[in-house]
Formats: sequence, structure tokens, C-alpha cells
Amino acid sequence: MVSTDFKPAWWLGSPHLQTLWPVLFKKRHALDLMSEQVELDDGDFIDLCWSKKDSEKTVLILHGLEGDINSHYINGIIHQLERAGCRPVLMHFRGCGGRINRLARAYHSGETGDLATIVEHIRKLTGNYPYAAIGYSLGGNVLLKWLGETSENNPLKKAVAVSVPFRLHDAAARLQLGVSKIYRQHLLRSLRQTYIKKFKKIKSPIDVDVKQLKSFWDYDDKVTAPLHGFDGAQDYYDSCSSRQYLGGISVPTRIIHSVDDPFMFETTVPTVGELSPEIDFLLTTGGGHVGFVSGASPLRPVYWCEDRTVEFISDN
Repeated sequence: MVSTDFKPAWWLGSPHLQTLWPVLFKKRHALDLMSEQVELDDGDFIDLCWSKKDSEKTVLILHGLEGDINSHYINGIIHQLERAGCRPVLMHFRGCGGRINRLARAYHSGETGDLATIVEHIRKLTGNYPYAAIGYSLGGNVLLKWLGETSENNPLKKAVAVSVPFRLHDAAARLQLGVSKIYRQHLLRSLRQTYIKKFKKIKSPIDVDVKQLKSFWDYDDKVTAPLHGFDGAQDYYDSCSSRQYLGGISVPTRIIHSVDDPFMFETTVPTVGELSPEIDFLLTTGGGHVGFVSGASPLRPVYWCEDRTVEFISDN
């Protein structure tokens, strides 16, 4: 675990400013992508967005909760990876690609089966496994859990995980406090709207009024858990938190995290003893949640996390 030299931009001193600035003001790059619908064995589908760049070095990207191709961090890392000579491909979790998925189930923080399916799909399509994978927030939790589950059998050469909710219990509790409630309200509103829209088309297997669910614990206990086979929120959090899987990771993996992440507590950060020797943990004192904005001027911000991610993947 390494304390880095990252210095937050002078005009973005708080974790909330770091978190919100790129959402509101980060430049979006024009991307030339193509879409693919991957059919799954259970009758559902997953949407991929492929870069058209020709490269044998495919990098699979996983977005965060309710994220998609338009998320600021996805747009930025695709652009940077293309510049570095890689071919990025974004995996939309079920129902996040702009279309409602077919089944009652959706996605969650521990769903590694779909990730494994897409990794194998890429191998069959291109002739090679992805060189690397990058996961943000929820996607980072999924990635780290999968890396730990598969250990020495994992086919990746590199991995990067950013702003990971290592303990899902902590994230649910932290988002109930202070200014962090704004993120909870935004994300829960999106989840509730998605649920309502989906189950106007198909019958829901659970009886719940999602408009009455005011916390992540409530939503995960009443919706996420029963839809995905968990015995309530506690079982879901206990089973799917990635912190317990870190010691089993055999793929060289960089984790980028800030102690001031407003989605978590300082104590959410794993200890050195929990980390596999293959983990390069960059811990910053500032940076917020998927922020990490530095630079001398608001006119020329520097997205430090993107640089550290591409640097790690490009280093042979």
C-alpha cells in the first residue's frame, strides 16, 4: 500500500467537489464505437460497446452503479486507452445499456458470473482473452471479487479497480450521513425508476412499493436480495463485499482509492495484511469518489486516476 503524491486541484479541495466536478464539467470526447448484444444462457442479454480501434490488447471496462457509456469516467478512460494503443470494450451490466433486460433479475455488486461470461465471449470473438480489466465503484467490487474467486486460474494479465466499496455495509451506512445523502438520493431515484419501468412490462416476483424505500439497506433488503437469491441485505453484503477476496488475487492489480471517499468510511480501506502481494494499492488523502482531479487551473484540469490507470496497464 503506497501513499501517493496526488494533490487535489486547489479549487476542488473537498471530497464532494472532487466527486461532482467531473460529472458536471469534465470534457466528453467524441468516441467512435460499435454496439454488440451478447445473448446469455438464461435467456437474457448484455450490451457491449466496442472501440473500433484495431489492437490485440483488449481492455474490458466495468462501470459503477447505474452507470453506462455516458459516465464521465467511462468516456475518459476509453479515450485514454485508445491513445495508448489498446482496444477498450465496455460491458454494460444487465439493464444499463439503454434497454430493459428481459428477466426479473438485474445486476448487483457481487455478480461475477456475467463478467466471466463476457471474458469468455471476448476470447471466442477475438482469439484472445482480454489483456486487462478496469472496474469503477460497483464494477470495481465485481472485478476484485472475481479476481479473488478465480485466483491463479484468472486469464487476465492486469487489472485496475477504482473507488471500490470494499465493505458494502459501510457504503450503505455512509450514504445515510451528511452531504453524502445527495448521492444516495440520486442513485436510489434511478434504481426505483428502473424497477418501476421494468415491471410495467413483466410481472415482478416480489411484492414491494419501491417508492417507500429510502435507504440502500432497505432497497437491497427488499429488492436486490430477493431478486438475486440472497437472504436479505445482510446476506448480500456479507457474501459480495470484495474486501474478503483481496488476499486471493494472483493477477497484478492496481487499486486506486481515497480515504476521503464520501461513499465510504476511512475504516473501509483494507489493511496491508489483507492484500495479496500482487496488489499495488495507491491510497490518496484526497480525491473523492472517482474524482482525483489535479492541475493548476480549472481550464486545464488533470485527471490523475486516468493517467495512473493507463500507466499501469501499458507497463509491460
